[in-house]
This record gives sequence, C-alpha cells and structure tokens, in this order.
Amino acid sequence: MNIEEKLIAAIKETVKQVYDIVPEDRIIMIEIPKDNTNGDYSTNIAMRLTKLVGKKPQDIAKDIKDVLITKLDDINSIEIAGPGFINFWMKKDALANCINTVIDLDKEYGKSYAGKGAKILEEYVSANPTGPLHCGHARGAAWGDSCVRIMKAAGYDVTREYYINDAGAQITNLGKSLYGRYRELFGLDFTLPEDGYHGPDVIEIAKKIKETDGDKWLNVSEEEAVEHLKKAGRDLELERIKEDLAYYGCEFDSWISEKWIYDQGMVEEIVEAMNKKGLLYELDDAIWFKSTEYGDEKDRVLKKKDGLYTYMTPDIANHAHKFDRGYDELVNIWGADHHGYIPRMKAAMKALGYPSDKLYVDLCQMVRLVENGEEVKMSKRTGNAITIRELVDDIGLDAARYFFLSKALDSHMDLDLSLAKSQTNDNPVYYAQYAYARICSVLRQATPIKQESYSLLTSEKETDLLKHINSFTDVVADAAITRAPNKICNYIQKLATYFHSFYGACKINDQANKELTNERLCLALATKITLRNALYLLGVSAPEKM
Repeated sequence: MNIEEKLIAAIKETVKQVYDIVPEDRIIMIEIPKDNTNGDYSTNIAMRLTKLVGKKPQDIAKDIKDVLITKLDDINSIEIAGPGFINFWMKKDALANCINTVIDLDKEYGKSYAGKGAKILEEYVSANPTGPLHCGHARGAAWGDSCVRIMKAAGYDVTREYYINDAGAQITNLGKSLYGRYRELFGLDFTLPEDGYHGPDVIEIAKKIKETDGDKWLNVSEEEAVEHLKKAGRDLELERIKEDLAYYGCEFDSWISEKWIYDQGMVEEIVEAMNKKGLLYELDDAIWFKSTEYGDEKDRVLKKKDGLYTYMTPDIANHAHKFDRGYDELVNIWGADHHGYIPRMKAAMKALGYPSDKLYVDLCQMVRLVENGEEVKMSKRTGNAITIRELVDDIGLDAARYFFLSKALDSHMDLDLSLAKSQTNDNPVYYAQYAYARICSVLRQATPIKQESYSLLTSEKETDLLKHINSFTDVVADAAITRAPNKICNYIQKLATYFHSFYGACKINDQANKELTNERLCLALATKITLRNALYLLGVSAPEKM
C-alpha cells in the first residue's frame, strides 16, 4: 500500500469514527500540491463532505484533523488551509519507503487490482481490408494498444479485438479494381470503378495473383473472376494490415469478420429476435428499427428496399455477440465521424436487453502531419496518404506512438515530424528516454545496495522525486479507469523532469559520503524501474544508451 492509499484509508476510517459515515473511495481525492509549502499531500475531503455532514468545510476539517493524525504513523503534521483544504507533511523516511517496494516488485511495480478482474473487450482500428493503414489509423491503434496495456496492469481482464469489415460494396469494389489491374497486366482493356481502389497496393496484389495463378482468371466469367479476386484481395490486404500493426507494436487476440457474422446466420437471428420483441416495423418496403423509443433521434433502417441489410444490422449482431461471450464491458475506438452512430448502437443494445451503459465509445479525432511549418498530406513515394509503416520509418516507432498518446484522443492534434525526429529536450520522447539512459549510466558506475531505511534523502529534489514515484500505481489505475494513456505521458514527463532536476542538484556518487551515495543510487534505481514500466505501458522502449 503506497502513501496515497494509506491516506485514503486513514481518511475513510476517520470520517467513519467522527461522523459515522463511510465515504466512497471516489470522493476522497489526494493531490500533491504544486507548492511544497502547502505540504507533501493535500485533500479536499472537507469540501466534498459538506452536503453529507451539513457543516462548513473548515469545521469539518477541524473535526477530523486531530483524529486523522492518530491513524497514520507516517504523518508528521497536518494543517488546515483556505476554505478547508487539509494539508499533510509526511515523515521523510515514510516517503522513501517506496524505494524497496519498487526494487522488490521490479516489472510488477505499478500494477494493482483496481479493475477487480472485470472482463473487457476493446475493439480498435477495424479498418476495411481494402488498403494499407494510414496515419489516421495509427492514432487509434496506439491508443487502443496502450489502453489495453494499462488496463491489464490495473487488474482488468482485457481482450483486444479487430473487426474486419469484409462484407458489402467496398469488398466488391476491391474485387472489381483488382480485376481491372489484373487485365492490365496482360495488356488487355480494363476499367476501374469510380468508387474503387486505385492505389499502388492494388497493383501489387494483382501482380502477386498473376504470379500465382497466371491467366486463369481471364478464362472464366467476369463475375467468377471478381468473386475470387475480392476474396484473394481481402486476404492479402488483411495480411499486410497484420504485418503493419505488428511493425507498429500492436497485436490482437481476436479477429472477427463481418462476413463470418453473416455466414453464421447471426444477422438473420438478430433481426428475428428484434422482430419478436416488437422492435421493428415495415415502411416503404423497408424494415425499420424503433430506435427513437430507446434514445435515438430517429428510427433506423435495418433492411433496405432491395433486400440488403444496412451496415448497422450486422453491427448490432456483432455487439450482441460480444455481450453473449460474457464480457462485462465493451469499449470501441471509432473515428470522430461516427459520433452520431453511438446512440444508435446503444439504443439497439438497450432494446435487446443488453446493458447499454456498459458500451463505451471513445472517438478518435483527425491528425494533421506538419513538417517545417507546412502540412504534409501525401507520401513522397506513392503520392497517397502516408501509411503507418512510412511514418514509423520516418520518425521511429517510439516517437510515432508517444506523440499520438500525448494528447487526449478526442482532441485534434498536429504531429510535428521535425520535432519528433529531433534529439533535443523539446522532444518529449527524447527527454524521457534520455533520463532513462542517464540513470543507466549512473548505475553502471556503482551498484546500489538496499537499505532498511533511507533517512538521508531529505532534500526538496529527492522529496519531489519520491512523491512522484509513490503515485505511480494510482496514476496507472486512474489512466485505466478513464482509458487515458495521455495521463501516463504526463506522468513520464514529470518523472523525467524530477530526475533531471535531482541529478543536477544532488551529487549522486559522492565517495566522501558513501551512505548518502548508496541511498541516492537506490533512489535512482527505483526511478529507473518506474520510468521503464511507464514507457512499457505506452509501447515505447527504454534505451540504456543514447
């Protein structure tokens, strides 16, 4: 149990003793004041209890202050400030107790059971298998992968899923596009559909099919050729997507195909189930879902006049299938243009009796690539959108992931390619990794030996670093609950800043004071472990030399 957890437990016990109330953990907030003169830690619990207790915050703070200090030996003193803030000063050795905890736990430090084993299915990327993944997909891929890493560290049971959109017009157009390029390779007349796929990847796939099958698909009907080519094209595009995602450090546990959903009869089954519940009606030869009765702004068509299902119908079947597999919560990362789609899917889940409040959708805003002040839209090699692989090759895997994770997913962002490639402290990736490499350099010069206590680490720089290390487990848990990897980025930047400041102000390896040297070396080792574990949660490497 770290210091913040101890403070929360002490506050809860104190409030129960004084007011016979057991406050929920979520209303007990512990913060590290920006100004050290306001204590090592602070809480606004007195303000948050006002309505429950019926007293002024300052009076509440006075009521609980004297009892609270008896609940935790680590507290040195308590003061009441402002409208009712309670500020804590901790005993210096109490802050340093985390050092041995970090060293002993090593790669396990930061992990908790905050998620209580809840089963989560997180779906992200899910791009059509009709072309390579581009930078728009890169942001969602990094975010989803990091969210899963963080949630697993916080005790959630998470499955990573990719939904393959391989049914419908886009796959047929891929087949027709491949048929045109395939004929072109034999010098024959060809046409490409206006809404088809004209990129170089289609030409490459057509060449592969020619190498494998020769002129076989010129000797059958166009319909048969297109049917084969769309399947072959889908498989080859998907193979490329999997390779590019692995190149980007993203793996998936489950790949669910829209076509498979159809083939299993799930689409017809879900429509029949909705009809039996009285959720559907016919109008203008189409079948409609009464989604307005469940919070949507208008009813939605599930089956069109031509007898084809809309995109929403297999999606309903897919989400029902997710819940049927026993997941407690579903998380989707969708493009920002899907904002209006959220209430439709929630309405369908609610109508079918599934817990719609357990379906979460995080929207991914667009990314603008900028270099030397100019927007970069196209690949220099192909003239098309820049792919994930090209981005990684240009700025590096670590920079690509870190920059995408540093801003909230629902905010627009500019990715400065020049900054991402720079080796300066203005580059947050370089700044964090340089801190790690610097620690490794220090530890190569001397080996720390764990102590029972660390009473000599009393300077402001050491205290700042210790408090930040102490908070890591809570930061990870909070980032997991809110699905916000950018909070880990913020943590890393502060940790690097605190270490660089400590390194500049405190002589770590001082042969004239071997006891202090050893304690500082142990602090450096604890910082190294914490920083490495934090970088791992982002899928970013921790280089020992730079």
